[in-house]
Amino acid sequence: MRVHKLTFAALAVAAGLSLTACQNGDDGTGQGAPSAGSTASSPDGGSGSKGSDQGGGSASGGSGQDGGTDATGTGKGTGGAGTDAGAGAGGSGKAERCHTDGLEITAKDGTIDGDPGGTVTVELRNRSGRDCVISGYAGVDLKTGAGTLSAKRTGEKAGRAVLKNGQSTAFGINYPLNETGGSGVRVTGLLVTPPNETRTVTLDWPGAATLPVTDGSGDPVKVGPVGNAGQGG
Repeated sequence: MRVHKLTFAALAVAAGLSLTACQNGDDGTGQGAPSAGSTASSPDGGSGSKGSDQGGGSASGGSGQDGGTDATGTGKGTGGAGTDAGAGAGGSGKAERCHTDGLEITAKDGTIDGDPGGTVTVELRNRSGRDCVISGYAGVDLKTGAGTLSAKRTGEKAGRAVLKNGQSTAFGINYPLNETGGSGVRVTGLLVTPPNETRTVTLDWPGAATLPVTDGSGDPVKVGPVGNAGQGG
């Protein structure tokens, strides 16, 4: 009888230990599964799908905001700001040429007493809201009672200028004065086409009212390059 009692006691102890071990194993599995699920759905990025969508890879959400792209492909943070600045300058960092529509064009008399001829100064002011490049000769025609008279280029070397918004440049038109005592040819208007443009603007002629009538042997109407206002400019 004593031997049987000891056997039963040993079996009871073994069963108790086995039950305790099973309970501890169940507790460990229950804690581990939620932890893995939390990592996959973490709102902070990490290796989950949300972090990959924002950052374009497996980087964290913060890294994606600094150097990656959003859903529309637009850069954010410091990296995106650099791209935006380049695009604002035309993508290549160079200003476009000045267009007629973005220029305020005016003309004034630039003749100085004692000059052998007359001068009209034409000013071109950048009103486009951006920087623009201007270089070369403008097209200049005088409207007269005898038809349109095209100005000839002086042949001077043309420079290149970058006009910031609000800045201006100018060029000069030189013409012969009518000192013949005759009625001459009446000037009724001025046509100006900025360099490399096709759109022309019409201005009032601010110079002398008439030009001398010649047989082609007299001094012609001349236009200088943009950046050179000519005599009296």
